[in-house]
Amino acid sequence: MNRWIMAGLIAAIAAAAAFFFLRPDGSAAADGQTEVDLPAGLDRADLEIVIREYILANPEIIPEAMERLQERRMVQMISSVRDELETPFEGAWIGAADADVTVVEFFDYACGFCRTSLPDIERLVAEDPNVRVVFRELPILSEESVDAARVSLSAAKQREYFEFHRAMYAAGRPGAASIAEAQRSVGLDPAQVRRDLDDAAIETELRRNRDLAVQLEVNGTPAFVIGDRILAGAVGYDRLREAVAEARASSGD
Repeated sequence: MNRWIMAGLIAAIAAAAAFFFLRPDGSAAADGQTEVDLPAGLDRADLEIVIREYILANPEIIPEAMERLQERRMVQMISSVRDELETPFEGAWIGAADADVTVVEFFDYACGFCRTSLPDIERLVAEDPNVRVVFRELPILSEESVDAARVSLSAAKQREYFEFHRAMYAAGRPGAASIAEAQRSVGLDPAQVRRDLDDAAIETELRRNRDLAVQLEVNGTPAFVIGDRILAGAVGYDRLREAVAEARASSGD
């Protein structure tokens, strides 16, 4: 074969292999990679050599490749738990019951950045009639966070979840006094709260949230799961709205 044709073929194969093996939207093969039909006379070992040489000659593709790999892993992680993730505990959600996009927030009442994000969430729901926000307690910062989370889930059972959610943040850092103040301000039934503190369903929910966080590699709050993306930190209203739009566009493909 003419050496110029061979050189062109190698370059084309290398570029195609780098793209197809790493693209996030390709169909997955059995080993988790996108399958590529190899040209006649070129086996996998040869292809691996070509890819290696191509990468060494073009190291600038490595960050893009790693980003695409991370995106693919994120899609797989979220897809594996999506139904469980987006199904709220009792009344622990706000927004549209028939939403086309669900935003899931992992939060801790002792987290200042979670408190900062609350107005962004309220604005998102107010301005988008087709979005729903599911709240998942992830009390990792203190024992008082756990206490607040348990009362919060009792509020969900009493259909006063978001009222307590806002009141708890307004009352300040979780503690016996602030939790009691938030509880009184929204009129929760004290007897029901006391019963719920020992409710196995609430403990199961907290354990489920921890398990989901581990599976999604969420190790801090707030964290938002929107479509196939996980956003870490207080990202602000504009980024939340943008992620919702991306998820909506993706679901329409």
